[in-house]
Amino acid sequence: MPLPELPAFLTRWPDGEVVLTGTRVTLYHFVFHYSQGESAEMLGLRYPHVPLATIHKSIAFYLENKRDVDLYVAEYQAVLDQLRANGPTLNMEALRERLRSRAAALAG
Repeated sequence: MPLPELPAFLTRWPDGEVVLTGTRVTLYHFVFHYSQGESAEMLGLRYPHVPLATIHKSIAFYLENKRDVDLYVAEYQAVLDQLRANGPTLNMEALRERLRSRAAALAG
């Protein structure tokens, strides 16, 4: 996923994922919430362990590299979509039945 050279407040993990340095906050999720209209202050409330200065720098990085970051986010989303499509699904009715059976066994 092509991104320009990352500044010190962003780190690329060995698997290629980009996070805000010193956190597990991914650039993907950060940009997603920012793109949904969250302000720097709202992002600060969502990620209270991230300094507000880092949030502002991350927003500036996004805006200065919007095309490349949007491409990174789109590729990341495509991988997530593929994992969801090929991954196991949760059968909610079977789960409810197991919970009912367990509750009945505990009650009886």
